[in-house]
Amino acid sequence: MSNQMTIYDISKKAGVSIATVSRVLNGSTNVKPKTRKKVMDIIEQYGYKPNAFARGLGLNSMKTIGILCADASDLYLAKALYYIEQNLRENGYNSVLCCTGYEMDSRKESLNLLLSQHVDSVVMVGSNFIMNNPEDNMYVNDAAASVPIMLLNADYDCNNVYCTLCDDYKATQDATEKMLNAGLRNILYLYNSNSYSGLKKLAGYQSALLSHDIAVKKELLQCFKGSNEDIDGVKNFIEKLYLKGVKFDGIIASDDFLAVGAMNFARANKIKVPAELQIIGYNNSILTHCSEPPISSIDNRLEDMCIQLVKTLIGTLSQNEMPQKTIFSGELIERGSTKL
Repeated sequence: MSNQMTIYDISKKAGVSIATVSRVLNGSTNVKPKTRKKVMDIIEQYGYKPNAFARGLGLNSMKTIGILCADASDLYLAKALYYIEQNLRENGYNSVLCCTGYEMDSRKESLNLLLSQHVDSVVMVGSNFIMNNPEDNMYVNDAAASVPIMLLNADYDCNNVYCTLCDDYKATQDATEKMLNAGLRNILYLYNSNSYSGLKKLAGYQSALLSHDIAVKKELLQCFKGSNEDIDGVKNFIEKLYLKGVKFDGIIASDDFLAVGAMNFARANKIKVPAELQIIGYNNSILTHCSEPPISSIDNRLEDMCIQLVKTLIGTLSQNEMPQKTIFSGELIERGSTKL
């Protein structure tokens, strides 16, 4: 039994939080004697042997954080890795990075590899680590039984999982509202992901249309399935819709690379931006300055989110009670591709 037992099991059986169990294991004086006895009795009953995480920031802390990222070549994820790693280093922590790709088996293998190296915590960068099917998320629950799990831009309710995210739904809803209020009626929504974040953005777009009594047209919801570096592919994808007779006076893209492809489409077809077509991207990345005119984009506060994530992580490892969810508001940064 002792091999299977985790700090999570101890907390459940004792009816106390994981942080309380950790305080007991660390010999903290900040625990009531009655509570300490209850926890110690269960630890003795099951022969539990604490791992490095359970002993917190004592002598056994590895001072190392595991980071999982699907694709480090993605501009958004690469920037997030930079901010997180930089903040961890400033707080005296090293990091170990695993690039998992998007396959479930690879995610699980990478996570198990990090846990086997006794990292103090695991950061999952990007919303693609949380799936729509609850069974597919059990690997996160299992890992959270050993170490705190930090999610960037995903929302997941589980003990010892901490989420830092942007309200992508509201940000996309607000941007769509601005286009509608400027008189645009046929707004193409271009996206490339059905991740948690991707679905929230899509729902925000649909909600804005419905609040204006505008039907959501199937031909104006378009998913580009190519690589996030294939900007020519995006241009050709939109061009095919245009040649088929799909009419649109605005484009909202779920990622800036899609918006750059939209700008290239407009230029190739001599469509004036913003006079005849208005375009909004997402992430407010360097790509927004790679077009003429520069592209309006939703800033989802990536640097602020990463700073907050590390702050939550450090607080959790120091056995402080930290918020399990921190939500930031996105903001539309207007440039020459819109006149709202």
